[in-house]
Amino acid sequence: MKIGTPLTDHATRVMLLGSGELGKEVAIELQRLGAEVIAVDRYANAPAMQVAHRSHVIPMTDPQVLNGLIMAEAPHIIVPEIEAIATDTLAAIEAAGLARVIPTARATQLTMNREGIRRLAAEELGLPTSPYAFAGSAEELAAGAEAVGFPCFVKPVMSSSGKGQSYVERADQVADAWTYAEASGRVAGGRVIVEGRIAFDYEITLLTLRSLRDGAVRTDFCAPIGHRQQKGDYVESWQPQIMSEAALRAAQDIAGKVTDALGGLGVFGVELFVTGDKVWFSEVSPRPHDTGLVTLATQTMSEFALHARAILGLPVDVSLREPGASAVIYGGVEAEGVVYEGVAEALSVPTADLRLFGKPEAFERRRMGVALARGADTDQARDRATEAASKVRVVKP
Repeated sequence: MKIGTPLTDHATRVMLLGSGELGKEVAIELQRLGAEVIAVDRYANAPAMQVAHRSHVIPMTDPQVLNGLIMAEAPHIIVPEIEAIATDTLAAIEAAGLARVIPTARATQLTMNREGIRRLAAEELGLPTSPYAFAGSAEELAAGAEAVGFPCFVKPVMSSSGKGQSYVERADQVADAWTYAEASGRVAGGRVIVEGRIAFDYEITLLTLRSLRDGAVRTDFCAPIGHRQQKGDYVESWQPQIMSEAALRAAQDIAGKVTDALGGLGVFGVELFVTGDKVWFSEVSPRPHDTGLVTLATQTMSEFALHARAILGLPVDVSLREPGASAVIYGGVEAEGVVYEGVAEALSVPTADLRLFGKPEAFERRRMGVALARGADTDQARDRATEAASKVRVVKP
């Protein structure tokens, strides 16, 4: 792999489609390795834009606009960081040999839609999943909920971070769940998935890395990450999650089969439910995962460094350095250009570190930063991370 000098005719140009906090860390790692980074998002001054060589604000779901920008910038590599992208455009770009899409255009298409990835996992690969049904109307949703049983979860097939998700315990709650999903999905008139609840002991993210070694693709697994969610969005994560050897083998088998089917190179965040030695597939993101922010404190190479190296065809190391945890810092206010207080106090917590994302606008439940900490074990690390996060205050200027 040859890497050119940024901002010259020989630069290795990487375009990020989506420039949030995960993209920011990927951009930094790519730049450390000499790549020229172009950050793209739907709003100005997104986190990755603040560190990229260049940035653009466009509606990424508009195929003509997206295609025009790609033609103008001529990136060698395109890295989708979010799902809301005109993926057919990426498929055409990839098919024409104009750029390499990470991990592949097909993977991006399948995983942006819960229906595509669930049918791949359950119906094509035969992997264990929760019972499910898809619906395109309130009536179909009611029938699907009855089929999978109550309680159940209703989610738009195209959404992320818990947007549009409802926990439905009774039939008389289905209509409201449909209305909420319709209002919160990425497309109007979209479909939803209704999933039966699995009584799991815990859920994990298994970061699965596809990279090149001696010219061949190999798969490696990071130590499992445990996490706690509220309304579909992660609140804290820790690594490693203790689990039985049998469960770990099952998790790696499922993650390996899913990522092999998707193909390409890079980090995949595979979400799984675990009860005892049993494991069920939940979802997969073909990119670094938000719960994987913990790897900034725990691994020899963070998930972002691993993604950058795999993208560029460079050697990787997935080893765990020490136990650690992350805890989310929410906006708590509705304001632009917020101010962060309590930073010194947070960093006074033993082993604590912070990532303040620099998002231009705060919302009540918008993730504005994350506290990281290490410990002798994950319990100590979680206590430290939670304490550090609690000391940071997001206030109006």
